[in-house]
This record gives sequence, C-alpha cells and structure tokens, in this order.
Amino acid sequence: MSARVALVSSERGLRVDPDLPIAAPALRSAGLAVDLVRWDDPDVDWAGYDLAVVRSCWDYAWRRAEFLAWAAAVPRLRNPAPVLAWNTDKRHLRDVAAAGLPVVPTVWDPTEAAQLPDAGEWVVKPTVSAGSRDTARWSDPAAALGHVAELTAAGRTAMVQPYLPSVDDAGETAMLFLGGRFSHAVRKGPLLQRGEGVRQDRDSRGDLRAVDPTPAQRAVAQAVFDAVPDLVPGAEPPLYARIDLVADAAGDPVLLELELTEPSLFLPQAPDTAVAQLAGAVQDAIG
Repeated sequence: MSARVALVSSERGLRVDPDLPIAAPALRSAGLAVDLVRWDDPDVDWAGYDLAVVRSCWDYAWRRAEFLAWAAAVPRLRNPAPVLAWNTDKRHLRDVAAAGLPVVPTVWDPTEAAQLPDAGEWVVKPTVSAGSRDTARWSDPAAALGHVAELTAAGRTAMVQPYLPSVDDAGETAMLFLGGRFSHAVRKGPLLQRGEGVRQDRDSRGDLRAVDPTPAQRAVAQAVFDAVPDLVPGAEPPLYARIDLVADAAGDPVLLELELTEPSLFLPQAPDTAVAQLAGAVQDAIG
C-alpha cells in the first residue's frame, strides 16, 4: 500500500496556491497517495497519514492560537509544531540575530523617533502577519510611529526595519531549501511602494524569476538554515525553508525573513530538480 501524504492548505490556498498543482502530481509520480486538505477541516483523520506537510495555511495569522493547537495535535507533521510555534511570530528574528547571524536591523514597539533605526525610510509591520497585510513603507517618522501605535493599540507587537534602497533595484532573493539542502533561488520584485500606505491587496507572486545566487548569499542562507535546530530546541531540521535575503548598504546579504511555516516554494520558477528534491525529501521524512 502506498504511503499517504496530506498537503495541508487553507480554504484560499487550495484555490490559488501555484505550488500545489506541481507538488501533488510529483509526489504521486513518486508512488505516494496524496490528498489536498484544509488544516481546519474537522473531518480529516490526521492519524491516517504517514506524513502531513504544511503548505499554504495562509490564514494562520488571524487564527494563530487555533492553528498552533491543531499543529500540536497532528502526528507526523512537517514542519513540526515546535518550529511553527517559534516561526509564526517574527520576534524569532531576535534569536537569529543573537546567534550572530546578519539580520536587517529591527526595533520592536518604538514610541519615539529616536528609537527608529537610522534610515531615510522604514517598514512597519506586525510580528504576526502573512502576505504583507498591515504592512507599509514610510518616509515620515511620525507616520511610521502612528502605524506602530495603531498596531500596539490593537494588542499586537510592531516591528520596524529600515527600508533598504537595494530592494527597489535588486528586490529580495528567496533561497529555497528542501530536504535539508539548498534547492533554488528566486528574485522577488519590490512590493512596498513609496507613499501607498497600508494595503491589503498586494500580490507578492507577481514579479518573480529564477536567479543564480552569489557565493555570499549561499553562505548566509546556509548559516541561517543550519542554525534552526539550535534555535528551536528539540526540533529536527526543517523539511522546507525559505530564507529571504536583501542587500544592506555595503552590498552584503542580510536576512529579511525566515519562512518555515507556509512559504511559497516558487515551484513554477524552480528547475525540475527542485520538484524531484521535494519528492525525495517527503519520502525520506516518511522513512
């Protein structure tokens, strides 16, 4: 009998995730029985799967406590529940920086201009969010602090980072890891436009292309990936990871986002070897 695998998504993810129509057939071609399911479907028998792989659970940010309770109750979940609990709040970047890894400078819940990072523009976002919701780019310190105040008044933690000018030209470089090793890289175009304020309808999948990462990007991404088991005690290496890098003022790669929960893997932009690597990673995880 074929091993059973659940690719776990959300109501919206099942409709629009561009990775699923590639991942599911690849896993089936590898001899696995694959179901596409919602994480919040009460009729799913999670114990009946040999592996449940979290994919596009994009509504977790508004139901985080419920999502983490679900994750803790699912056997054979990857990435595992301890990783999801740590990664779904972006305050994990403090742990990454404390480990000596290069991270975009970040301040938390600033209340005055003197506390903002030294920059000409700032990005303000909540620490629990997905899809750039409630996120904006500001050139006026008062506007940035006003955005912070709105978030904290709603009981959320706000993070403020400098908007690095390199993003407008070079974008972000997404470094994808599958099954414990580097797979492919994708350039993501700039998403936050000057002066637009908070928007909830940005499409982060619109400007994408495969790229060859530099040796420096490979080194930083590998160091971040290798640090995860130490940063999350008791967690095995992630089945998948996306490490988003940008260039700082000196042109050196620094970590912007560490995505271990529900990142797009950009399979439409990936080489065929990446899809085979994903299938192999799932098979290895089943054992």
